[in-house]
Amino acid sequence: MKNNIYLIISAILLTFLLGCKDNSEEPKKETSTDLPGYELVWQDEFNSTTLDLTKWNVETGTGVNGNWGTGQLDRATNNAKNISIQSGVTGADGNCLVITTQKEFYIDRNYTSGRINTSGKASYGPGYRVEARVWAKDVRYKGQGFAFWMMPDEKPTNYSYIMWPQGGEIDIMEYIGSIPFCNLGSVHYAWSWENNEWKDWNHAHHGSYYQYQQQQQAITNPSYGGYPPALTDATAGSYTFHNYGIDWYNDRMEFFCDNVVYHIHYFADGDAFDNKVPDGVDEALTKTVNGKRVLYSEYSNHFNEWYPFIHKFYIILSAGVGGSDQITYGGAVVPEAVFPCSVYIDWVRVYKRI
Repeated sequence: MKNNIYLIISAILLTFLLGCKDNSEEPKKETSTDLPGYELVWQDEFNSTTLDLTKWNVETGTGVNGNWGTGQLDRATNNAKNISIQSGVTGADGNCLVITTQKEFYIDRNYTSGRINTSGKASYGPGYRVEARVWAKDVRYKGQGFAFWMMPDEKPTNYSYIMWPQGGEIDIMEYIGSIPFCNLGSVHYAWSWENNEWKDWNHAHHGSYYQYQQQQQAITNPSYGGYPPALTDATAGSYTFHNYGIDWYNDRMEFFCDNVVYHIHYFADGDAFDNKVPDGVDEALTKTVNGKRVLYSEYSNHFNEWYPFIHKFYIILSAGVGGSDQITYGGAVVPEAVFPCSVYIDWVRVYKRI
């Protein structure tokens, strides 16, 4: 009888203890990926222990011209100190991809970095929404930068390549430490086909700065300054995670941060303005939409040989250490810049509009 009582008491205690299990031991649940009006078609939540090489390519080196075309000073590597997966990041839904620039001599450079892309594995065009949740935590000094961007994954028939900027470029998130309170969302394209050859004058650009504090387009384009922001300064992009993305339509591309649209680029001449009159001139105008400033820009369909933004582009995540003041990544790196400099990517998702 006594043994039976002990068994009953033990069972009750065990049930009680299991019911009071510390919830902190349970894996953190990811937020919903559902988005009304869209179907999720590609994603990486970075919740494994290593980078998924079925989805990503790791780029190494310094690019064809020795500075990736941006004047940066670093060498991209496939080392774990530059590209890694980390758990326990504050505010993350699960694990994070971490891309880190290091101040270290490697081969021929004094800095190392990380750079990955989806070329040949996943590319998207009109009809899709491309989005990432990013925390540029350590990008706080001039000369430090990170980009979430896209480049063409198609080329014209009978050509082995598409020249930049004839093929176009989409910078969804271009965040630099020398401009800590804004993100730049922009397109690059060419005015003339030039037989698919490079000409130093043949480069057009439309970009809009999103100001974190006001949650809209900045009133004026910011200049370098205000770095490093305080770690507690919520008006800086280095303070916490933000969602950066584009909604890509047949006639335009909408740039957003935390679901606030701040730049709309129209592909055809005249489409950005109410009169819809083509005039052969690239133009941009700030409008107020639902109480928010939004830059409307046009146009990138300059030549019939190649309309850049009707084609598929692949995704790139890259960090850099800046070169000259005339060329990003954000100007010459300052001596007081702190390294390692890490950026956390919670997830990248692509949705198809339905």
